[in-house]
Amino acid sequence: MWILGPRLHPAILLHAAENTVLQIGNDVSCDAAPGPARANQGGVELRIEDMILVSVDDHVVEPPDLFEGHLPAKYMDEAPRVEEKRGAEFWVYGETVVPNIGLNAVAGRPKEEYGIEPSSFADMRPGCYDIGERIADMDAAGILGSLNFPSMPGFAGRLFAASKDLDVGLAMARAYNDWHIDEWCAHEPGRMIPLAIPILWDADLLADEVRRVAAKGCHAVTFSENPDALGFPSLHSEAWDPFWGACCDEGTVVCLHIGSSGRLALTSPDAPIDVMITLQPMNIVQAAADLVWSGIFKRFPDLTIALSEGGIGWIPYFLDRIDRTYEQHRLWTGQDLGGLKPSEVFARNVITCFIDDPIGIEIRHRTNVDHITWECDFPHSDSTWPNCPERLMQALGDVPDDEIDKITHLNAMRAFTFDPFAFRPREDCTVGALRARVPGRDLTTRTTHVKGSERGTTGADLAGRTA
Repeated sequence: MWILGPRLHPAILLHAAENTVLQIGNDVSCDAAPGPARANQGGVELRIEDMILVSVDDHVVEPPDLFEGHLPAKYMDEAPRVEEKRGAEFWVYGETVVPNIGLNAVAGRPKEEYGIEPSSFADMRPGCYDIGERIADMDAAGILGSLNFPSMPGFAGRLFAASKDLDVGLAMARAYNDWHIDEWCAHEPGRMIPLAIPILWDADLLADEVRRVAAKGCHAVTFSENPDALGFPSLHSEAWDPFWGACCDEGTVVCLHIGSSGRLALTSPDAPIDVMITLQPMNIVQAAADLVWSGIFKRFPDLTIALSEGGIGWIPYFLDRIDRTYEQHRLWTGQDLGGLKPSEVFARNVITCFIDDPIGIEIRHRTNVDHITWECDFPHSDSTWPNCPERLMQALGDVPDDEIDKITHLNAMRAFTFDPFAFRPREDCTVGALRARVPGRDLTTRTTHVKGSERGTTGADLAGRTA
């Protein structure tokens, strides 16, 4: 077991960029006309309504009662709770205050209100925290399946790793996972892909948790893109081997989300926040380099890791770069990848994920098309909800139908052991069929009168702002 090194700051896990939702007016409902069609290579029209969408990166804003019925009674007084302060609501766990940051739940807001000021549940679209409303919001966007990252404990569950009593932290993490699997994901079978949070401070306990949740049908676990930044062994350490081994045994995908290390890419204290937003995917590029050269995939060739919200347009250059590095330098660096090129290792073991990446789609054959997956990122500000099918079809252009099916759902279904067709016929899983379930669903953009980010805000301002 290892104990956390540097003190954790409250979770300010921001990963924002300008919202790319197609603006189709302030008053929007699901009574939309049939979408545009495109001709595939065989001359048969493929309509947006025929697509099937599975998103491998969305987010849940946890409801205040999530621990009820999942946590042993002796720990209930120590469970995270929601408190109100100056008209805003915050999660409080021990001495740590974790805000429900407005930027993390801006679905349905006008762009002028995107910001980082904490807000109340009343300021959010109910689909952020209510599973019934979330399913309806998915239907409205034509989204069949969704994998949801945590908010309150941090993308990699680091809040509970900071517990003064790690037995309490273990109880909290397990209770969180039980709530996520047994309530959030079980509400409507075949719609949610379960995602567990990790036991960061003990690789053996983490391996046990991977096996425990796998028995409940969960085959994905979130993890930090850079655990060294949180005071734990790095990705280059063999200390994590019990965890990697358990994931291989259970067919569990490890999801590394941008921002899960708690580090923001800041070039200078006075750089505008736009610089930080632009550079956020660089965290995942660094993680990809760590993974390729760490030896993890040589020791665990069956391990699958997803680069969540990392995008795909940068990958062909990255693959060229790591192959060039290997060819030019391996004789003196001593790298041994078991007879494979670095690009081959990456293609075998890494799932790539994108929200809106036309260039990545255009050059997709420079990477592994069988490992490309799509993300909606609801309810965050980078999301294309509720017009994600229309936006995605723009990027897909002349992509053949079989590759569209891989990118939009088949790759995700295979990687995450997710079979929605076991619960409903395929014809009921399309964009058109799902939207027809919620006719008249209100998708109106509404102001909440919550103050957005001030003009001139810098990345350093953001990094230093806590509740």
